[in-house]
Amino acid sequence: MAVIEDPATAEVSLDPTRARLLAELAEPNSATTLANRVGLPRQKVNYHLRTLEQHGLVELVEERRKGNVTERVLRATAFSYVISPSALSAVAPNPDRAPDRLSARWLLALGARLVRDVGMLISGATKAQKRVATFALDGEVRFANAADRAAFAEELGQAVTTLVAKYHDESTVGGRAHRLLVAVHPKIDTES
Repeated sequence: MAVIEDPATAEVSLDPTRARLLAELAEPNSATTLANRVGLPRQKVNYHLRTLEQHGLVELVEERRKGNVTERVLRATAFSYVISPSALSAVAPNPDRAPDRLSARWLLALGARLVRDVGMLISGATKAQKRVATFALDGEVRFANAADRAAFAEELGQAVTTLVAKYHDESTVGGRAHRLLVAVHPKIDTES
């Protein structure tokens, strides 16, 4: 997975034709093969591939000689991409503007910050050839009613506050702060 932080690269990746080419380039391919798959002239595919290559979204795998022509074989630099909110820094959501534990917009702003921060950590770790120490939970809970949901949120908040108080140590020299995000939101039914 790659995180796109540059606004120009984000714009390039959002073009429908280029997004389709990126998907097709999960496996190495040439412009000629791709042109047949996507139903575009080879010259147009080459134009899009050069643009993707200039922005680091595809890379050259090999060059093959076919008669008088050199065929370039390319592949996507990642299997999937996420666009960081930092690519839209002027309008990126900022959770510090209106903190409200019960607001869906605030939750979305927290999620955007999570994508931005973890994206930056992944980019830095990739350059340093290291791993990022993270932990995540994902689960589902079905509430019988709104009162149960509210009681769950209250109890969860208390449990997390207790754990943070137990382990947080502001005075440790060389300690590293970690961000904790706990969220509860209605599940989207994607199976329909």
